Amino acid sequence: MLLDVKPILHTPGKYLDFQFTLDLSDLEFSGRYPVSRPVAVSGTVRNAADVLHLDLTAVTTLDAVCDRCGREFALEKEVPYHCMLAESLENGENDEIELLENGKVDLGDLARVAFILGMNTKVLCSEDCRGLCSRCGADLNLGPCSCKKEIDPRLAALAKLLENK
Repeated sequence: MLLDVKPILHTPGKYLDFQFTLDLSDLEFSGRYPVSRPVAVSGTVRNAADVLHLDLTAVTTLDAVCDRCGREFALEKEVPYHCMLAESLENGENDEIELLENGKVDLGDLARVAFILGMNTKVLCSEDCRGLCSRCGADLNLGPCSCKKEIDPRLAALAKLLENK
């Protein structure tokens, strides 16, 4: 979505609000496509002392899979993004400044990049997820597994003494 900021470009105190939806269902993360619902993007471009500030927020519900227990769950995801907009740069590159093209900014592209960079590298169904048993694969969130604890080979002789009693 292109937003024309020319009406506020040289008028301090003015602002433009925007909102649109973004389809990111083509994004693949670790062999999965977690963004099956539209991403709602909203925000404002504000002229403060002839400096344009862009604030946007992208919100959706992801189809997530817990990295510890493998359980599928819905994860609310909100990604904020802020940058400044300029017609040109005097000192080369700056990661916090996006260049305008003919007084317009591509909000869809900015929201897409911000959303991708805001994705979690590890997803958990809950902070206290216990994961799966490393031997039998039982979900430890549902209760303890039935595996016997493996005896340290250095203490095996002591374990035999306890078994004989």
